[in-house]
Amino acid sequence: MLGHPARWFALGFGSGLSPVAPGTVGTLLGWAAFAAADRWFGPLAWGWVIAAALLLGLWACTRTAQHLGLADPGAIVWDEIVAIWIVLWFVTPGSFALQAAGFVLFRIFDAAKPGPVGWADRLFKLRPGEAIGWRQGWGILFDDLVAAGCTLLCIALGVWLWRW
Repeated sequence: MLGHPARWFALGFGSGLSPVAPGTVGTLLGWAAFAAADRWFGPLAWGWVIAAALLLGLWACTRTAQHLGLADPGAIVWDEIVAIWIVLWFVTPGSFALQAAGFVLFRIFDAAKPGPVGWADRLFKLRPGEAIGWRQGWGILFDDLVAAGCTLLCIALGVWLWRW
């Protein structure tokens, strides 16, 4: 992790090095960081933070994948961190229970990769003879963005049904 600045971000400041469930540990770090920073950031500021984090993530995930020689290493968790920020950005100021539901749903979509998440995961996979590049870096982020979208859709449907 110490060998290049991109690794600090891509590996979630070390959370991606967890020997057990690095994606879940990275997502928990993202939730904790969101909770800590939310008192200073309003919705517009979070939009800018997320946009900057996506650009930073494209660079960091691409470089780290190149350094590790793997197109989508499990230790890269920046994608989970940014995706849970998106989920929390939309559900805040919701209750802790709503945030926890977002966490659980996101982890299910990210790990199981049903339907559109699986499609997004396959879309940017390394092709035979292709070097790891920006396409794979975007792919690392993209399936988690789709998982965040699916999570938000389920939450919106759940809220609608609850009020109905």
